[in-house]
Amino acid sequence: MSKTPPTLEILPLPGIPEVGANDDLAALILAAAKRANTTLSDGHLVVCQKVVSKAEGRIVALADVEPSDEARRIAEEDDKDPRHIEVVLRESKRIVRRGHGVLISETQHGFVCANAGVDLSNAPGEDVAVLLPEDCDASAAQLRDALVSAGAGPLAVIVSDTFGRPWREGLVDVAIGCAGMAPITDHRGGQDLSGRELQVTTTATADQLAAAAGLLMHKDAGIPVVWIRGQKLEGDGRVADTLRDPQADLFR
Repeated sequence: MSKTPPTLEILPLPGIPEVGANDDLAALILAAAKRANTTLSDGHLVVCQKVVSKAEGRIVALADVEPSDEARRIAEEDDKDPRHIEVVLRESKRIVRRGHGVLISETQHGFVCANAGVDLSNAPGEDVAVLLPEDCDASAAQLRDALVSAGAGPLAVIVSDTFGRPWREGLVDVAIGCAGMAPITDHRGGQDLSGRELQVTTTATADQLAAAAGLLMHKDAGIPVVWIRGQKLEGDGRVADTLRDPQADLFR
C-alpha cells in the first residue's frame, strides 16, 4: 500500500501592528495567532527579519551617520546616498562585488547578499535604515523561548530575509536564523525509489520553509509572520552552521 503523500498548510497571521524597539514580539504573534484561531503547536513559525530587527532596535537614522571617504567615493560612482553606503560598509566583513549599481557584500554573519542586508523599505520613517539582527540564530532562539514560556509549542522558529541569486533573476526568501529544528536535512545513507543508497543528498529545509512562507510575505502585504503545519519537527541547529567553508567554496 502506498504511503499517504505529506501535505503542508501555510497560514498567514495578519493583524500584527507596526513593531517598535523593545516591543514584545512574542506577545504580538500570540495575539495574532489567537485572532486567526491558529494554535502554535507542532509546526514552524516563519518571521520576517524586519520585525525582529525593529523589536531589537536595529535601526539607524541616516541623519546620524557621517560617511567615510570610501562611502562618499562609492556613492558618487554609483549615484547612491553616501550615508546608506556607510551603513552598508559598517555591516560588511568585505565587499564581494560592485557593479551595475549593485553592492554585494559579505555580512559580519557570513551571508553574501546585496547591501549587507541593510534595508530602507518598510522602515519606520524617512531616511531610516533597518539592519539585520546581530545574531540571527540567537534572535530565533530567544523568540522561540518566549513563545514556549507563554504556552506555545512544540515549535520551530525561522527568521527569514529576501536574498537575490547570482545566476537567476528574482528574489527568494531564505532562512537567516532558526531554532528548534535542523536547518539541513541529511538524506545520506537512505535510499532512492530504485533502492540506491543516497551518497550526497542534503536538503536546505529551513530555506525551503522560508521560501514557502515568502509567498505570503510580500512587502505590501503586511504579513510578517507565517505559520506552517505539516513539516515534521526534527533535530536542532543553527543557520550559521550551514554556511559553506571557504576552503570548499569554488567561487571565492
